[in-house]
Amino acid sequence: MPGTPPTRFVYLGPEGTFAEQALNSLPAAERGSRTPARSVPEALESVRAGEADAALVPLENSIGGAVGVTLDELAEGEPLVITREVILPVEFVLAARPGTALPHVRSVAAHPQASTQCRGWLRTHLPDAVVVDVLSNGAAAAGAAAGEYDAAICAPIGAGRHRLDVLADKIADHPDAVTRFALVSRPGPPPPPTGDDVTSLAVYIAHDRVGALLSVLMELAVRGVNMSRIESRPTGEALGRYVFFLDCAGHVADVRLGEALQGLRRVCADVRFLGSYPRQRFPGAGDRPIPAPAGLSDADYADAAAWLARLRAGDLN
Repeated sequence: MPGTPPTRFVYLGPEGTFAEQALNSLPAAERGSRTPARSVPEALESVRAGEADAALVPLENSIGGAVGVTLDELAEGEPLVITREVILPVEFVLAARPGTALPHVRSVAAHPQASTQCRGWLRTHLPDAVVVDVLSNGAAAAGAAAGEYDAAICAPIGAGRHRLDVLADKIADHPDAVTRFALVSRPGPPPPPTGDDVTSLAVYIAHDRVGALLSVLMELAVRGVNMSRIESRPTGEALGRYVFFLDCAGHVADVRLGEALQGLRRVCADVRFLGSYPRQRFPGAGDRPIPAPAGLSDADYADAAAWLARLRAGDLN
């Protein structure tokens, strides 16, 4: 409920995955219930139905890009909002039952995305092993624990949960890879501004207007609103019809972002507000938010608004 801290959490399961590891990093989740869901739609529907207060689902990966099913679910159905982001380093390990030595590994269970991100390591250290696709990192760890496979590529939490020995850690080919998760709740007042926030939107452009997407970008640019991400997804209506997902620097309570939202409302077929929430900084992302250009800070907007009010009142001083 709005204003009430969540106590019932659901996350993309099964247990022992990066999603559970990301959820465990939230202090509130340590004190609440945590239930795995079989899919992103199932996790979000449990929030819509009131069966859970918040869902933690993957939003994008620095290697694989956006998670399309999450974007689709946020764009359709009863509105939901992002209240927090969690950025988790993707650190895959090779785990096996106690007593297993690396030279004896002949079969490795892995989610296809995990094996793709560890292809170089596998080629170098286990060139003769057969990699078997499974549905999740958690399922890989469970299969290795049950003796179905000699080893598994999984998250560190999966190895610990299934009492597996870690034969090698940090085996991903891209050591700086991260996954961004979103904590999603039913609509309510957004968290207060922190000075370093993200606002996410789903924007439907007017397809019968020339330069419709450019007009969207201009509403942000002329107000000095930095856009950190743009993704397009088909709406399903017809070929060539897309919804655009935007991440913008700032908070809905900020003057210039508020004006940009009003502008988008005027020029777009529809705009769905997906939340304003604190940005999580991580290595490589920079230490500080990008400052607004001269003349486009909230203080500049407030000064200009006060000046206009004086003019309308007949005060030319």
